[in-house]
Amino acid sequence: MKKNNLTQGSIVGSLLALSIPIVLANLLQTAYQLIDTFWVGRLGAVAVAAVSLSFPIIFLMIALGGGLSIAGSILVAQYKGRNDLRNVDFVSGQTIIMVLIVSAILSVVGYFSSEPILKLMGAAPDVLSSATSYMQISFIGLIFFFGFFVFQALMRGVGDVKTPVFIVLATVILNLFLDPMFIFGFGPIPALGVAGAAWATIGTQGIASVVGLLILFSGKYGIRLKKNDLKPNLGIITKMFRLGFPASVDQSTRALGLTVMTILAASFGTTIVASYGIGIRILSFVIIPAIGLSMATSTLVGQNMGAGKIERAEKIAHISNIIGFVVLTIVGILFFIFATSIVAAFIPNNAAVISESAIFVKIMALTFGFMGVQMVVSGVFSGAGATLTSMVITIVSLWVLRFPIAYVLSSNTLLGVKGIWWAFPITNILAAGIAQIWFMRGTWKKKKIIDETQKMQSQIEREEVIGEAAN
Repeated sequence: MKKNNLTQGSIVGSLLALSIPIVLANLLQTAYQLIDTFWVGRLGAVAVAAVSLSFPIIFLMIALGGGLSIAGSILVAQYKGRNDLRNVDFVSGQTIIMVLIVSAILSVVGYFSSEPILKLMGAAPDVLSSATSYMQISFIGLIFFFGFFVFQALMRGVGDVKTPVFIVLATVILNLFLDPMFIFGFGPIPALGVAGAAWATIGTQGIASVVGLLILFSGKYGIRLKKNDLKPNLGIITKMFRLGFPASVDQSTRALGLTVMTILAASFGTTIVASYGIGIRILSFVIIPAIGLSMATSTLVGQNMGAGKIERAEKIAHISNIIGFVVLTIVGILFFIFATSIVAAFIPNNAAVISESAIFVKIMALTFGFMGVQMVVSGVFSGAGATLTSMVITIVSLWVLRFPIAYVLSSNTLLGVKGIWWAFPITNILAAGIAQIWFMRGTWKKKKIIDETQKMQSQIEREEVIGEAAN
C-alpha cells in the first residue's frame, strides 16, 4: 500500500506534488472535450448545436456529482490524517453507494425530461432530435461519470493524485479513436452521428470507472474496499450528503453564473457575445492551476485537521494563499501583455471581436491573483469540512456581487458593455476580501466532522465479528 502522509515534511513540496498532477488531469479533461468538439464539428452546424444545447445541462449534473464526491474526499483525508485506515475504507464505500444512488435517480429523471428541457431552451426542430438523443444517452452513462469522479476524489483524499492522471490519459487516447468510429462508423459499427459521440464517451468513462473500482478493491493505493463497506449506512450517508450538498450547489452555481452572464452579454449583440465567450474560455484555462492548488490545499488541510495539527493546517493555508496570489498574478501580467495575440489565436479573422475580447482580458487579467486567493480559501474551508461557508462565498461572489454589478454598470452608466467586463475584476477583489475576512475569523478551525470515529469503528467491528461468526 502506498504511503501518502501529508501531516509532516515540506508544505510547499506537498502542495506542488499534489497540485501539478491535478492540473494535468484537468488539462486532459479539457483535451477530452476538445476531441469531442473536433469530431462532432465534422458533422456540421446542426450537430454542433445539438451538443452545445445539451452540454450545459449535462455539465450541471456532473457538477452535482462532483460536489457530492467532495464529501468523501474530505472525510477520507481527515481519517487518513488520523491514521484511521479502517474508516478510510468504510467512508470510501459509503461515498460510492451515496453517489451511485444519486446518479441512478438523476439518470432516470434526466432521461425522461431531456426533450421537454431542450424545448424549453428553445431547441430548433432540426436540432431537437439529435440533441435529445445525445442528452438521453449521456444520462444513461451518468453513473460512469459519477463513478470516476468518486474514484478521483477518494484517491485525492489519501494523497494519491497520480494514479487518476494515468487513467484520464488513457481515456483521452481511447476517446480519440472511439469518437470517429462511433460517429462515422467503422466495420460492424454503424455510423451513429451525434449519438455516437455520446456512446464513445460512455464507453471510455465506463472503462475508467471499472478500473477505478478494481483499484479501490485491490488495496494497493491507500484504500482497500471490502463488501461490508458497500452496505448502506443511512446515518453516515445522510451526514455525507449534508457535507457534500453545499459543495454541489457551489459548483452548480458557478456553472449557472456563467450562463446568466452570457444572457446579459447577448443583449449587446453577436460581437459582444463572441467576445465574452472567448474571454471566458481564456479564463477557464487560467483557472485550471487555481483549481489544482485549491484541491491540493483541501487535501493537505483535511489530513492535518484529522491529525489534530491545526497550526500546520493554518500554515498550509497561508503558504497556499501566497502561492496562489503570486502565480496567478504572474499569469495575469502575461495575459495583460499578450492579450491581443492570445485572443487572435481563438478567432483570427474578426478584428471587432479580437479588439473587444482583448479589452475584456486586459481588464480582468491583473486581478487573477485575487481569484487565486478566493479559490485557495475555498479549498481550506472544504478541507476543514466547512463546505457551507465555501458555498455562501461563491453565491455572494456570483449572484450578490458579479451579476448585479455587471447589470448596473452596463445598463446605467456610460461604461456600456465594458461594465460587464469591469464586473469581473471588481468581484475578484471583493470576493477575495470576503474570503480572507471569513478565513481570519478562524471558525473553520473548530469544525469537528469526524467525532463519530470511535462509534463508527465499533459498529463496523461488531458487524465484521457477527459476519465471521455466521460463517
